[in-house]
Amino acid sequence: MIVMKFGGTSVGNADAFAQVAEIVKAAVTREATGERPGVIVVTSAMSGVTNMLIEAAQRAAQGDESFHQAQQDSLLLKHQLVAGRLVEDGSERAALTRIFEQRLAEFDRLCSSIAVLGELTTRGLDVVSGLGERMAAPLLATVLRAAGLRAEAIDATELIVTDNVFGGAAPIDHLTEEKCRDRLLPLLQSGIVPVVTGFIGATVDGVPTTLGRGGSDYSAAIIGAALHADEIQIWTDVNGVMTADPRIVPNARSLKQLSYEEVAELAYYGAKVLHPKTVTPAIEKKIPVRVLNTFEPTHPGTLIVEKSQAEARGTVKAITAIRNMNLITISGRGMMGVPGIAARTFGAVARTGANVLMISQSSSEQSICFVVPEASASAVIAALNEEFRRELELHYIDSIHGMSHINIVAVVGSGMRGTPGLAARVFTAVAQVGINVIAIAQGSSEANISLVVIDADATSALRAIHDIFELHIPTEERVHKGA
Repeated sequence: MIVMKFGGTSVGNADAFAQVAEIVKAAVTREATGERPGVIVVTSAMSGVTNMLIEAAQRAAQGDESFHQAQQDSLLLKHQLVAGRLVEDGSERAALTRIFEQRLAEFDRLCSSIAVLGELTTRGLDVVSGLGERMAAPLLATVLRAAGLRAEAIDATELIVTDNVFGGAAPIDHLTEEKCRDRLLPLLQSGIVPVVTGFIGATVDGVPTTLGRGGSDYSAAIIGAALHADEIQIWTDVNGVMTADPRIVPNARSLKQLSYEEVAELAYYGAKVLHPKTVTPAIEKKIPVRVLNTFEPTHPGTLIVEKSQAEARGTVKAITAIRNMNLITISGRGMMGVPGIAARTFGAVARTGANVLMISQSSSEQSICFVVPEASASAVIAALNEEFRRELELHYIDSIHGMSHINIVAVVGSGMRGTPGLAARVFTAVAQVGINVIAIAQGSSEANISLVVIDADATSALRAIHDIFELHIPTEERVHKGA
């Protein structure tokens, strides 16, 4: 059983839809030779659609109703162009048009209500932003039928049961598994390809939710885990996971294999190929995840498994950077030996809802520094000033300040664990190109070394580290060369 998720660029236009139909048809042909057919398709919205929907809702909250009305025509045309190209059957096209008009009428009602209220809640935004998938899934199912497959569109609100954290809901596993099995297994046994809306789910009471931006990957993993799939495939517009961003490091290459641990580190630190949560359900059920290119389907892509090959020999796999960060530092001689400073620091940060991406503390306990997104920095600093107001007045703490325009560069590889000299090579690489490292962190897992550099140095740091570890050379060749 394979779960195949197609991203926004994979369903970006009529040519892309036609390509997806060929890929799914080939997979169905292969899987049909087994005891039970097993191909489930999960689709994102057409590229650009979710942004259009969100912008329309935001502008409606500001009192601009004309924008969403104009967007309705654009959205209808965008989807009908695909149907007009790829669906010949008149009754199928008419049925699709009715679905599109229903979705867009719902979009109109929602935006009009938002405009009247003058407020856009996270619950309202979830309903609006999920409409793109609810238009794409029926369209893709119809295109698959036109290509000779039996396919049925399924709304994920029927499958994925979540909590009520709107804008970033989490699945309730046992309820989701039950619904997925009841709804999808009979279709698979009948040779029908379910085409499921990515990104969305619903609470126990049936209120629509979303899994957060990039959540279609997560949807595929949730469904794959619920049905104990043999493989989860993420079809995108690149040849798998790369050793670095090829727009920054020209000689970056795609990786044949990564471990769950490695891809989780890369996703967390800004690699955009996978949603950070995607591998979580796969890890729990030990399901391989494969990242493939819709527009180059013969490329093997990247296979993500529990333990990747060659990692025992010790090697860096990839590097990535996360930008638009702020380094916040709390310093003072009065902090030495005082219990609870770290707890109070991160308690104050937690109350602002900010995400901490990296932490470093000096052994003298005179300073703590940590990195948060730039957008959260002012709120975090204000919260810390309030928390430590007395300590600042008594000069136990000398200063609380932020440093903007910084990047985290993360060097990742499970094989780094226990390998002497790796950190030295990282810092040699950046020193050779004249880069000052502001802060450093390494977890006890040793699968990641993170360093903070100013924004202007990030590109040079990535290229220098990529070169010193010869990441442009395939892993097995580097391991052999090292031996």
